[in-house]
Amino acid sequence: MRNWLKVFLMAALSLMIAVGCSTQAPGSNQQSEGNNEAPAQDESIKIGFSISTLNNPFFVSLKEGAEAEAEKQGVEITTVDAQNDPAKQTSDIEDLIQQGVDVLVINPTDSAAIVAAIESANSAGIPVITVDRSADGGEVVSHIASDNVAGGKMAGEFILEKLGNKGKIVELEGIPGSSAARERGEGFHSAVDGVEGIEVVAKQAADFDRAKGLTVMENILQSNKDIQAVFAHNDEMALGALEALKAAGVENVLVVGFDATEDAVKAVEDGRMAATVAQKPALIGEKGVATAVSVVKGEQVEPFIPVDLELVKK
Repeated sequence: MRNWLKVFLMAALSLMIAVGCSTQAPGSNQQSEGNNEAPAQDESIKIGFSISTLNNPFFVSLKEGAEAEAEKQGVEITTVDAQNDPAKQTSDIEDLIQQGVDVLVINPTDSAAIVAAIESANSAGIPVITVDRSADGGEVVSHIASDNVAGGKMAGEFILEKLGNKGKIVELEGIPGSSAARERGEGFHSAVDGVEGIEVVAKQAADFDRAKGLTVMENILQSNKDIQAVFAHNDEMALGALEALKAAGVENVLVVGFDATEDAVKAVEDGRMAATVAQKPALIGEKGVATAVSVVKGEQVEPFIPVDLELVKK
């Protein structure tokens, strides 16, 4: 009996020594022994991209360019569609801030209304880049866009040339408050205002929308069919105006758009539209993401990065 007890006590003592010599905590992984560093974190850059609307081919191309560049750079991008609603865009951006994105790329629906959202990002320490349309306030690291003023002037000068500095023009404006509408209108009027023989007989907003372009143009034609040209701040409105002119039986009207979307370029090739000012939305999207990555890496970027324009005509 004593020998059995002695064997039992010696076995228990050996077990206690073995447990006491182990530095491994119960339930822990043996490979972590001696490693006091925190687990490796996902180092992927996270970009939040708020776009004004995807109900427009121009902005679809902008999105595709941005997402292609994000894939090329190996970074994560979350794209949200504001559906041309400033309140929804502000809410979307607040959500992206809560998700902890590293940088925001914003295509504002309204240049004034976006300021509060940008200031929220500023307060959260998240850098902001704007593309295509600028913001009226808040701290923006870089703005990437075509020169809308130059594009509007290009369109105006083309119309003057084709009309021989004589005729009546209708102007279809974009979303009131957007930088693109203001700047394209500014450039257009810098070309046509004060030219003897030229008159802008109607100027009305159609919100960059094809259906609204059609309706607004129909209303204008009810009171004035004696027009020789239409300048629309984007191709969607220009294409809507074409439909209205055709339905009203009004012919030989120069229609000039802006953006060079696929439908508009085809209309120019077919002779239905006179011209469109070509932006490069995919390139704007690419540059937006490339600039965002540079900012997160602490690299210096230009406050304004221009993208070239050209006039597409037959």
